[in-house]
Amino acid sequence: MGIGVAWLEEALRDTALKMEHTITEALSAEPRAGERVRPERLLAAMRHATLNGGKRLRPLLVIECARAFGRQDPGVLVAAAALECLHSYSLVHDDLPAMDDDDLRRGLPTVHKAYDEATAILAGDSLLTLAFDLIADPRVHDDPAVRLVLSRDLARAAGVGGMAGGQMLDLQSEHRTLAEDEIRTLQAMKTGALLRYACEAGARLGNASDEDIVRLRRYGEVVGLAFQLADDLLDLEASPEVMGKATGKDAEAGKATLVSLYGPERTRAILAELVAEASGLAGELGPVGQRLADIASFVAFRSH
Repeated sequence: MGIGVAWLEEALRDTALKMEHTITEALSAEPRAGERVRPERLLAAMRHATLNGGKRLRPLLVIECARAFGRQDPGVLVAAAALECLHSYSLVHDDLPAMDDDDLRRGLPTVHKAYDEATAILAGDSLLTLAFDLIADPRVHDDPAVRLVLSRDLARAAGVGGMAGGQMLDLQSEHRTLAEDEIRTLQAMKTGALLRYACEAGARLGNASDEDIVRLRRYGEVVGLAFQLADDLLDLEASPEVMGKATGKDAEAGKATLVSLYGPERTRAILAELVAEASGLAGELGPVGQRLADIASFVAFRSH
């Protein structure tokens, strides 16, 4: 991955394993209280969508932001898995022919290719609702009021004023010229909202002060923008083999990106500025903030 930080390589592997275990448990065949039966084909499609590798960056941010405030236990993993299920739902739906029309995701057939479109839609729907089932789990936090805030914030990050709204703006941007502020708004919603949520949620899980929650929220916004800029650069420059999915699709669809506005060289300079800001915010947490600074660098300068 071109990470260059030993602890982060290990943390990403560890997070991936823990997410595999937590999500596998959540997608077991045994019905839960209030359920009748879990159709095996639907479960299989949900597993295909979630247990297929990936960086697990959003769960890592939840885990590391909670760790910064002394919280490390299985309840944090449940909250992280909730976010990963919601993120996976968005990918399943984004890949559909009516949206981005992709055949590959993480080097594997997309869910609608491996199964069919109707199953993919239902798998996405089920992962979205599973996310709220998980975030309401008492293991996430012993205070129901905190779990309520986490649920509300997740809904807003994912919905009409967040990720889904950002996807709508993205679809409307095709073959249009957008101003810089319009592109930044679109990307802050489509990509940045869930990354911001990951950081703020981790802080809440660790019972951080209001001041630190605001600090981690801003850190998440900066990391979200860096992630999108890096993603746009990779779409322009990386090969499909390295990315595990089709590349060059933004330009083909005529989508507005900051890379198309600035060019690659200026984009890399902005990425460096974002990493500096994120590192400064992380540094205000003291020594524990170094891990968050390392993650910001990884997000901005990753190779895929």
